[in-house]
Amino acid sequence: MGQPAEKHRRATYADLEAVPSNKVAELLRGVLHVMPRPAPRHARASSGLGAELTGPFDHGKGGPGGWWILDEPELHFPDPSAPGEVEALVPDIAGWRRERMPELPETAHISLAPDWIGEVLSPSTEKLDREEKMPIYAREGVRHAWLVDPLRCTLETFSLVPGGEWEPGPVHRDAARVRVVPFDAIELDLSFLWAK
Repeated sequence: MGQPAEKHRRATYADLEAVPSNKVAELLRGVLHVMPRPAPRHARASSGLGAELTGPFDHGKGGPGGWWILDEPELHFPDPSAPGEVEALVPDIAGWRRERMPELPETAHISLAPDWIGEVLSPSTEKLDREEKMPIYAREGVRHAWLVDPLRCTLETFSLVPGGEWEPGPVHRDAARVRVVPFDAIELDLSFLWAK
């Protein structure tokens, strides 16, 4: 007879808080995921996306305004697998319509699901982003998701449909100039996302 499978201890938010500040930590279904800070191509894509969206949508410069756009916000959602516990996710960038969140919270985390998230994929995080985090974003009612791949120079778009499933939208590539919901009020130049 084989040995019984070793039971792993559920990670808690205290475990997440103990992670060194030079790492990115997320807590999903009681599993602590610790990653290094993003590599330069990843950071460039995330920074470029934030720069393209913040002026017109957060500040209202050359666009409609009406959004909060935040880099790496810590999101807290109830963990359905452990009542009383939280899941803590850190998207690369996220946005809330100000009509839903009129003021930024005073806490270090946000419990209201964003209206939009952007995740920048890397070889070490792509599986986690696609297979673990995207279902949680759908469950929590995030309406739009973008997956940015700085190595393939692609922007994948998703919209939440009734029933809580992601519907894939267009995939944009390279230096395309595009209008993409929910930020289709302006044209985005994707060339700003890729390191050259």
